Amino acid sequence: MQLGALLPLGDIGGDPATAREYAQTVEAIGYDFIEAPDHVLGANEASAPEGGRTGAGLYHDPFVLFGLLAGCTSKLGFSTGVLILAQRQTVLVAKQAACLDVLSGGRFRLGIGVGWNEVEFTGLNENFHNRGRRSEEQVQVMQALWAEPHVSFKGKWHTIEDAGINPRPASGRVPVWFGGHHERTLPRIAKLGDGWMPNAYPPDQTALDVFAQLRRLTEEAGRDPAKVGIEVWVSMGTGTEADWAKGDAVLESGRRIASLSDDDLQPPPPQAHPGTYDERSSHRIAPLPFGGRRPALGLPQLRAHDDVGLPSAA
Repeated sequence: MQLGALLPLGDIGGDPATAREYAQTVEAIGYDFIEAPDHVLGANEASAPEGGRTGAGLYHDPFVLFGLLAGCTSKLGFSTGVLILAQRQTVLVAKQAACLDVLSGGRFRLGIGVGWNEVEFTGLNENFHNRGRRSEEQVQVMQALWAEPHVSFKGKWHTIEDAGINPRPASGRVPVWFGGHHERTLPRIAKLGDGWMPNAYPPDQTALDVFAQLRRLTEEAGRDPAKVGIEVWVSMGTGTEADWAKGDAVLESGRRIASLSDDDLQPPPPQAHPGTYDERSSHRIAPLPFGGRRPALGLPQLRAHDDVGLPSAA
């Protein structure tokens, strides 16, 4: 298990000295990774379709942020939670992720989601309405570019003619974790993913059922379910210190979830409590293969609920 923390820019600010001090302190305390969300454009509150849900908070570009922090830490892992992949150019993300992996010494995990804010897709000249399907092909393209020096790829949305990126990850891969809970998310994880970052299931049979479904789909895809990680969390934005002290039970639950085995599956911690980004913090539990090391336990502040895909994405 590993412990991690979300970088709470909304609480502490985003100047370089603060970000550096936070990362170094987290590492010195003994945490294993930090996580950062992603937005490129934020809507004006006055014109946003949903008040209070604009994506307009403080968000550093994760690749730039982690590049800075990788240079002033030595062991700390880095994860996007999540990068809105479908609003970005695929080959460029593959290049950025590979460079970050190389410069950090294999300490990067790419968490991806399909997003919810159409304003961003419009501003970045990307199609909001096919973002789920397109992101699946994006992962295939990136994994090919990381694995081989030269790639020929012809898909529905991507064409590469005998070309490649340099540098590539030393391991030939960057771990890709999917966020979201659309009906197509589980098959995509089973086929392509290294892990899942869900946010929609309470600690009851509902969660056990969906974990069992992911296990079955992973086996049907010819892959080992024990190599597919899961992140879950419990809100610390509500309740009392006595409630938070129940964390020991949460950690034990997470350890038993980690392998996705039939014997070990247990309910996750309680579902994150709705609220603003700055109000919420959480236990996060994740078998996290940074640099080939797994399993992992995370204890960061909760990512914004906005950072995962809408159920309408296909």
